[in-house]
Amino acid sequence: MARPQAPRSVAVTVLGECVADAFTDPARSSSDELALRALPGGGPANTAVALARLGTPTRFLGRFSTDVFGTLFRARLSDAGVDLTGSVTAPEPSTLAVADLDESGQATYTFYADSAADWQWTDEELATTRSDGAACLHTGSLALIRQPGGSRIEAYLAQAREDVTVSIDPNVRPLLVPPATYRERLPHWCALADILRLSEDDLDLLLPGVSPEAACDTWHAAGARLVVVTLGGRGALASLDGLRVTVAAPAVDVVDTVGAGDSFTAGLLHRLAALGHLGGRLDALSLEDLTDACSFAARVAALTCSVSGANPPRADEAALEADVEQLLPHA
Repeated sequence: MARPQAPRSVAVTVLGECVADAFTDPARSSSDELALRALPGGGPANTAVALARLGTPTRFLGRFSTDVFGTLFRARLSDAGVDLTGSVTAPEPSTLAVADLDESGQATYTFYADSAADWQWTDEELATTRSDGAACLHTGSLALIRQPGGSRIEAYLAQAREDVTVSIDPNVRPLLVPPATYRERLPHWCALADILRLSEDDLDLLLPGVSPEAACDTWHAAGARLVVVTLGGRGALASLDGLRVTVAAPAVDVVDTVGAGDSFTAGLLHRLAALGHLGGRLDALSLEDLTDACSFAARVAALTCSVSGANPPRADEAALEADVEQLLPHA
């Protein structure tokens, strides 16, 4: 069996978009005025912030607009301790998503994303981001599917996977991209990815009527060694080359679910990094370590659900402190 990989100076590089999440503010709205509260978000950016807050050395590769939202994105990531070396200052506008929360805290989004900075990666820009020594490269979401940048990121992954563990979260957004487009690209992504993390909502859009277990087998056959399907309040199912484990979701008073899946991904990658499993093809990963990592990830996601917005926990929070201190990577 292959030996676990040693920690590196940058454990995880996250490549993807930042999105301004605008929430309606009923207290400040009236019959002739709609007040919005804009918060920095976007799946990949949320994952990078959560990783850094947990203590994983994290680098974010994004294209930041020069508009007011781009400034907000940079500040949030920097404040979390994320390395922004390699990110691009772009003339195009930022992506805006207006979120409508239902009574259970579930968000429905309306996107304003045409010609946004996030989708305009060039081959030259991506070429300058290589060789950061990361053990894992995480990407997905809209940056991987929107053109013209999506195809270039795919080509970037094909080269980068020679040296890193590749993690992909499809984060299906049917209002912007038809699910059929994701279905067409997903087998190719599985051939590039070691880890595929997606939600039950993603599964319903990608393989309607197919059970999580059968979906895992489909994606294993396409090349992904580890598939994790998060099931909301029912926890998560993880499948490693067809061997399954399930973990429960901790009981929590849900304020909203914004960023919960991104926090789960961050918790999973953080724990796998701490246990030395990132940097290759997961050859040393056991079901015991996988269960441990998914259980930790579920706790991180639950804490995110207990507060408003995509506000993941820090390593020194009481509910995580003992676990995090024990498993942080050591130099």
